[in-house]
Amino acid sequence: MSPTDVPEGGIRHAVTRGGSRWVVRTAGADRLVEGGLADLLALPLDEARSRLDSATPVDHPFEVAAPVDAQEVWAAGVTYARSRDERMAESTEASIYDRVYVAERPELFFKAPAARVVGPGEPVGIRLDSDWDVPEPELGLVFNSAGELFGFVPGNDMSSRSIEGENPLYLPQAKVYEAACALGPAIVPVWAVDGPFAIRLEIDRDRDRVFEGSASTASLTRSAADLGAWLFAAMPFPAGVVLLTGTGIVPPESFSLAEGDLVRVLIDGVGTLENPVRVVGTDLRTGPRGRNR
Repeated sequence: MSPTDVPEGGIRHAVTRGGSRWVVRTAGADRLVEGGLADLLALPLDEARSRLDSATPVDHPFEVAAPVDAQEVWAAGVTYARSRDERMAESTEASIYDRVYVAERPELFFKAPAARVVGPGEPVGIRLDSDWDVPEPELGLVFNSAGELFGFVPGNDMSSRSIEGENPLYLPQAKVYEAACALGPAIVPVWAVDGPFAIRLEIDRDRDRVFEGSASTASLTRSAADLGAWLFAAMPFPAGVVLLTGTGIVPPESFSLAEGDLVRVLIDGVGTLENPVRVVGTDLRTGPRGRNR
């Protein structure tokens, strides 16, 4: 699936001169959906499907933005054995990751409000005060306001391994910063595609492939229903919510992202998310200056 392909049933956030709208790909053509994503996710699944089926043809060009309007993005960690092993290796407190991997309660953390989510083709960020940075290609689960699984979306949970590894309590700073969350290009409803899903990560630098890896959601240690139940256990999401499910692809310790890299997340049947990389923020330890890579 190329970056321009949209799976059948894929729902995209369309930006036009007239404002922000939502479109669904049906029989190879884009059709305009009534209301926004929050309106769609406020409906039961069968009513949401009927609304998509009644979408009208789009007769004007549009740009594609991140597929959220009022939804928060949350994330789950240590959901693959590969992720557990790598976080144990990087951390000064390794045992906590082994314990959470087998615990009943998953690791869940806030990732980004809708306004901070990066869309297809927009730059993702690496922190100036970090010297070990990686993308985390992840399947995103889109839940409606009732906690029902509505669909899937490709996601990139950008992370500073150096900051998180220094102290597990630095997780918010390692995970939540400018341009640290990317989603897109489309949300594919649950009735349009079946898992498990093959996931691939490609990283290009100066037009050369510097890393590639693959995994499958079949290796997830937790189900979508389980993750969703814990997320909704003590938190309402009236506009729906996106939950990233963790990564099973981790570049080697010798690798770190650099400004200008191109990151590509490919999920079979769900889509391809592609973003360039830029440096963000200030290093308070040394002042605002560039960093060597």
